[in-house]
Amino acid sequence: MKWSVSIKAEGDRPMELEEIVELADAVAQYGGVASGVGAMSYGAQIIVEAESSDEAVEVALPLFSDAVATAGVPPWPVTKAEVIGEDEDFVDDDGIPI
Repeated sequence: MKWSVSIKAEGDRPMELEEIVELADAVAQYGGVASGVGAMSYGAQIIVEAESSDEAVEVALPLFSDAVATAGVPPWPVTKAEVIGEDEDFVDDDGIPI
């Protein structure tokens, strides 16, 4: 099953546009996108194949780390990882499908 894994890393300074562009280029090979311009964090959404949401995170984290290294952005600690499967509905904060 395909999973979309959103990963966020937080650090100690605002991210520059050029850095996020480099990260976006690095995660593009995984069907990914990057965010974080001007924020004290950066993140990426990566598409992976896995049997479960837990496995999806296990697969995505090393890909994210490789992309961070390739992009040359600071190797800040990951503070959040969220997963949604291709067969799952998006829900709001109250668990109501959008």
